[in-house]
Amino acid sequence: MKRLLNTLYISTDGAYIHRERETLIIEIKSQEIKKQLPVLALSGIVALGRVMMSPEAMALCAEHNIAISFLTEHNHFLAQVNGPQSGNVLLRRQQYRIADDSDRCREIVRCIVAAKISNARTVLQRDLRNHPDDHGDGSAADAVERLSRIKKSVAEADSADSLRGYEGEAARVYFSAFNAMLSAESGFSMTERTRRPPRDPVNALLSFVYTLLCHDCRGACEAMGLDPAVGFLHRDRPGRPGCALDLMEEFRAFVADRVVLTLINRKQVTPKQFTTQESGAVLMTDDCRKTVLEQWQKRKQEEITHPVLNEKMPLGLAFYMQAQLLARHLRGDTELYPASVWK
Repeated sequence: MKRLLNTLYISTDGAYIHRERETLIIEIKSQEIKKQLPVLALSGIVALGRVMMSPEAMALCAEHNIAISFLTEHNHFLAQVNGPQSGNVLLRRQQYRIADDSDRCREIVRCIVAAKISNARTVLQRDLRNHPDDHGDGSAADAVERLSRIKKSVAEADSADSLRGYEGEAARVYFSAFNAMLSAESGFSMTERTRRPPRDPVNALLSFVYTLLCHDCRGACEAMGLDPAVGFLHRDRPGRPGCALDLMEEFRAFVADRVVLTLINRKQVTPKQFTTQESGAVLMTDDCRKTVLEQWQKRKQEEITHPVLNEKMPLGLAFYMQAQLLARHLRGDTELYPASVWK
């Protein structure tokens, strides 16, 4: 089983990463900070903002299969640097064939969408059970019921396009009740899901955590020999990691959304840690971003029981296990793709 290693997040402007033997040196001259990390302790690097890296450091990461993702200071993805691909070419060719096979693609999409809806229902039901006094308007209970009806329609859909439509409808229903899960004392509120750009602090948090989740899912796809760009639910588009986004759908509510809810409801972040630009885009402060990164790493270290394998593991390994299950299905080892439904 793959070891759960650390992802290094660097968000300080002017940080410089270079190589010293088998270690990476991170220097921030403006703050006179210098840290040294063994490359064997890392699984990925995420550079946010104006972070520089020497060619020798990139080469060292490539040798050890450590993906480097570059994001803007506003958390928009720019590029990813990887070493030579070690994936099985036969698996990737099979992935391409199935993506082009409407019947087989539809069944994979059905499993992913059904799991996503189930996991969204679970998050809402858990909040209804744990905080019944906070749901007087009935929006969460209504969303749970509507998601149940959509899931029944998913089982009967006859095309991948229909399933994509149900997925979009389920997302709208789920986010219409998201505000009900936010503590009234937190000072946060959300009326709708807005992405590019996020128009309120809750959306800013969601977008940032989804970016972190995408980085981990992309790494899981590559580690298991899959092409992260060729998905089933998400159609091909230049620059879009469709397969990684497919894998994300099973983890959005259970992992990413719960991180955001925890940060807000435990008052680990506050509305004062966000700024609004003239364009209406809402951005996090550096302190807020660091708090989110710390919580994200803690969440990945939590031990869970995988719903398909029935094995205990750190949550961060579940991304790799799910990519492995998808690879096994593409090879023909399982009749259906066993998407993860979390409890």
